Amino acid sequence: MTTSDAHAELRLPTVAVKAGRPEVQPDQPLNEPLVMASTYVAGGAVEYGRYGNPTWAAFETALGALEGGRAVSFASGMAAISTILDLVAPGETVVAARHCYQGALVQLASLEQRGLIKVVLVDIDDTDQVLAALNDDVALLWIESPTNPALEVADLPVLCAAAREAGVTSVVDNTFATPVVQRPLDLGADVVVHSATKYLAGHSDAVIGAVVTRRDDIWRAVDEKRRTMGALPGTLEAWLALRGLRTLHLRVERAQSNAQELVRRVAQHRAVDRVRYPGFGGIVALEIAGGAGAADLVSASTRLWVHATSLGGVESSLERRRRWTSEPLTIPEGLVRLSVGIEDVDDLWSDLQQALDAVPG
Repeated sequence: MTTSDAHAELRLPTVAVKAGRPEVQPDQPLNEPLVMASTYVAGGAVEYGRYGNPTWAAFETALGALEGGRAVSFASGMAAISTILDLVAPGETVVAARHCYQGALVQLASLEQRGLIKVVLVDIDDTDQVLAALNDDVALLWIESPTNPALEVADLPVLCAAAREAGVTSVVDNTFATPVVQRPLDLGADVVVHSATKYLAGHSDAVIGAVVTRRDDIWRAVDEKRRTMGALPGTLEAWLALRGLRTLHLRVERAQSNAQELVRRVAQHRAVDRVRYPGFGGIVALEIAGGAGAADLVSASTRLWVHATSLGGVESSLERRRRWTSEPLTIPEGLVRLSVGIEDVDDLWSDLQQALDAVPG
C-alpha cells in the first residue's frame, strides 16, 4: 500500500492534518518527534543516518498522501531538481519550459555546456510547440505550471499524455500551485518536484525539497541517488516542513483570496502596464510602467511587503526578477513578482498602492 492509499478516502484538508502522525496509542505523542540520529543499532532497515530518518519519513508520508504518490525528501529544491536531471542518460534531450525556476535553467545549461545532455526550451503554454518538440531523442519533459515568474499555465493532461505516448518521462514542478490547487500525478505526470522551502513549509524558516512519484522504478532510483549523493534533508527542516503542511490548505486558500482581490484592485493603477495572474494561487506578477527603475522604486517603497527573493511564506514579499543576471532575458525588466501572504488584504493593498503611487508620471 502506498502512502496515498492509506488516506484515499479522505479529503485534502483532512489529509494535511492527519497524515504522517504516530499511531494513536496511550501516551504516544500526537506529532512525530525530532529524531536526531546519525547512527542506528545494526540489524534493522535503516542502519545509518544517510539511509533514513523517522522524521523524514513522516514528512514524506504526509506529502506523498497530499500529492497521491511516494515522496523522497532532499536538502533543497535544487537537490531534488538535480537528482531528477542526473537520471537523464548522456546524450539524451530534455525539453523544458523556457520560463521556469532559474535554478533549474542554470542546471540545464550547465549540463548542456558540459556535453552531457541536449536542451530544447519551449513556451510551455504553447501546447502545439511542446508537442512538436517531443521527438525520439527526448528523454524528459520538464514542466512548470504556473511558470516562474511569467505565470504561464500549461495544459498538463494533454502534455503528460503526449509525453507518455512518446515514451518521455514528464516532470512537473508543483511549487507554485501546491497539491491544494492541482495534483499533477492525477493528471498524468510521472514525477512531481517541490521546493518545499516555499508553500509546503510555509514560514520562511526551512530549506528542503522533495520528489513525488507513483512509479516504483523512479522512486527507487531517486532514493538511491539520495543515499549515494548525500543530499539529505536536515531533521529539523523535515520536522518544520511537516508542521507547515498541517496548515497548507488554510494558508493557500487565504493567500489565493488575497491575491484575487489585489489583482482586481491593482489592474487599474496607472503605474501598472500589465498584471499576470493565472486565476489561482498566491503569486502575482506586475509589469511596472517605466521599467527597471520604476520597479526597483516600488520594491523599495513598501513597508508591509518584504523585499525578498523567496516566496510562499505567511508574509507577503516582492522583488524585481531581472535583478538576477541568470533570469531569462525574455522576462520584462520591470516585472515585479508578488508572493501574497495571509495578512489583511486591505493593509496589503494600502501599502502596495502607496508604493505604486510613488512611481513618477
